[in-house]
Amino acid sequence: MTTIIRTPLIIIFCAVTWSACSNEKPKKNSQEASTTKKMQPVASGKYAKGDKVPNETVCMVNNAYMGKKQIEVPHNGKIYYGCCEMCVERIPKDKTVREAVDPYTGKTVDKANAYIVMISDEGEVAYFENEENYKKFLTQHS
Repeated sequence: MTTIIRTPLIIIFCAVTWSACSNEKPKKNSQEASTTKKMQPVASGKYAKGDKVPNETVCMVNNAYMGKKQIEVPHNGKIYYGCCEMCVERIPKDKTVREAVDPYTGKTVDKANAYIVMISDEGEVAYFENEENYKKFLTQHS
């Protein structure tokens, strides 16, 4: 008798699960889609791999050159930049997104004061303490 009770329950569970999984997810409206597109890193003809990029064009949470000025996030007298509201909320709360490691010295640098260089064609950036460190890094890695 237990088997008889389980079988219908399994069939009902599978039918409900299949129905829920087979429904299409709601499509994003055009505003959400354009916001998502704006948050993607942008490779630009203006800047290439190895170029210094303006701090205000970098999402400091995603460590990505974005191709245009980002949202200013003032914190402790410094200005950081984020690409969306999640980044804006995270920057003051999370010290790890405000700091990076200089690839040349291994020292922690504040992203608000960093010399920022695009290190990939996809817009990924690295933070150096200054231009001199970047040039020394290039010498070691060329």
